Amino acid sequence: MRIATWNVNSITARLPRLLAWLESSGTDVLCLQEAKVAAEQFPVEQLREAGYESAVHATGRWNGVAVISRVGLEDVVKGLPGGPGYEGVEEPRAVSATCGPVRVWSVYVPNGREVDHAHYAYKLQWFEALRAAVAGDAAGGRPFAVLGDYNVAPTDDDVYDVAAFEGLTHVTPAERAALSALREQGLTDVVPRPLKYDHPYTYWDYRQLCFPKNRGMRIDLVYGNEAFSTAVKDAYVDREERKGKGASDHAPVVVDLDV
Repeated sequence: MRIATWNVNSITARLPRLLAWLESSGTDVLCLQEAKVAAEQFPVEQLREAGYESAVHATGRWNGVAVISRVGLEDVVKGLPGGPGYEGVEEPRAVSATCGPVRVWSVYVPNGREVDHAHYAYKLQWFEALRAAVAGDAAGGRPFAVLGDYNVAPTDDDVYDVAAFEGLTHVTPAERAALSALREQGLTDVVPRPLKYDHPYTYWDYRQLCFPKNRGMRIDLVYGNEAFSTAVKDAYVDREERKGKGASDHAPVVVDLDV
C-alpha cells in the first residue's frame, strides 16, 4: 500500500500535475494540504474519474486539507475536535479517514508567522489540541498515521542552515517540544530517504534559487503508530515533483507499507 502526503499549494494550480503524479506514482492514499479552494470547488469529479474518492475540509483562502483514496474512504472526521480558532474562525486544517486497513489524518499546522505573533500562540494551542485528538487512534491496534505539513523542522539537521533561522519560527524549542509531545502518544517519525543530496528536505522556498541550491527544510512529516511504522518498507521524498514549471514549493513524501 502506498500512502503519501503533499502540500500542493493550490489544488487548482496543481491539478494537472497532481493527476499525472497519481497515475505515475501508483499512490493509493494521498493526504493533501493547502488546497486553497472552497469545498465545492475541490475537483472531486476529476479525481473520481481517476479512481479516487475525496474527503475534503476546505473553505477557501490559503488553508484546506483532504484525504483522497482509491482503497476506500470511511469514518471521515472534518476538523480538529476541541481545536482552537484564530481570530474567531475555526480554520480547515485537519481531516481524518479510514482507507482500507489504515487510518490517516491529513494536517496543515498553522505557520506561526513570528515568535511574538498571536499566530504563534495559536500554533502551539493547535498542536496541543492535535495531540489530544489523535491519542485514541494512535493507541489502537490498526495502522495509523498523522501526515502533513507540520511547519516545524524536528531537528537542526532538518534545515539547510539553522543559523539562518535564528529567532524565527519552525525551529523554536516550544515548537519542537510540541512535536515531541505528539510523538509521546505512541507515534514514530517515519523519516524518508532523499532521492538526491544527504538530507530529505521536503520544502524549498520559491525565492533566491532555494531549490537548485538545496536550501530546504524537512517540515512535511509522517508520524505513525507502531502498527504503521513497523509495516513501513520504504519512504522517500519525491524530489522530482518539485522540479519544473508550475511545481508546488513542497515535494510529496511517499511511504510504502506492507499491510
